[in-house]
This record gives sequence, structure tokens and C-alpha cells, in this order.
Amino acid sequence: MSDAIPRHDEHDKHDKNDSPDFDTMTRDIADVPAVEVITTVAVHLMSAAAVNLGLAEEGTAHKDLDEARKLITSLAGLVTAGAPEIGSYHAAPLRDGLKSLQLAFREASVVADEPGQGPGEKFTGPVIG
Repeated sequence: MSDAIPRHDEHDKHDKNDSPDFDTMTRDIADVPAVEVITTVAVHLMSAAAVNLGLAEEGTAHKDLDEARKLITSLAGLVTAGAPEIGSYHAAPLRDGLKSLQLAFREASVVADEPGQGPGEKFTGPVIG
């Protein structure tokens, strides 16, 4: 075979070398600061909650308050537990976003939760607009 046409086994070897192995991915994850991991997860939870509250472009097409409640409660737990670790500089905007989602949930609900019983309020306390 000529050098211009790669053989099949050379192609497979090349593809294997291009994809990172488990040890490489583990080292890459280890290089990410905890504050970045925590805030990234929080932003993903916020985005998913907003979609489930019907706040996305499609509006009510993806509205699911049961799912939104779970996501907001998980976000509240993460923000409450993580705040002392990540500091107020990073925690303050997460708390603001969490409160906005809690208020949006209250507004979207047909039957309002009692104060202190809304999503995440067992971690944050009652949320008042």
C-alpha cells in the first residue's frame, strides 16, 4: 500500500489516540476548581427549572411544575450547603437566581404553597416577594 492511503488499522489507531482516556479525563476534572463545578451545576439546575416553569421561549410547551419543584429544591440545597465554601461573591448571584425561581414558581402555581412550604424553602426559609 502507498503512504498516501491510510490502512484501516492505522485509522483505528489514530481515532483511539484522539479520544482522551479515563486517566486524562480524571486529571482534567481534577484541575477544575470546586467553585467552578458548584456554580456550573447551579446554573444548569437554574436553567432546567426555568424551562420547567415555562420561562423558556416555548413557554408552556415544557411547563412541568412537579419537575420544577424538584430542581428548585435541589438548587436550594446546593446553594445553601455550598455558600460557605464558595464565598459570598459567588453565592450571592446564585441566591438571587434561586429566589427569582422560587417566586416564579409561586406565581405559576394554581394553588399556592403555605409560606415555608414552597420549593427549597426548607433550606432557605420562607420566600417573600
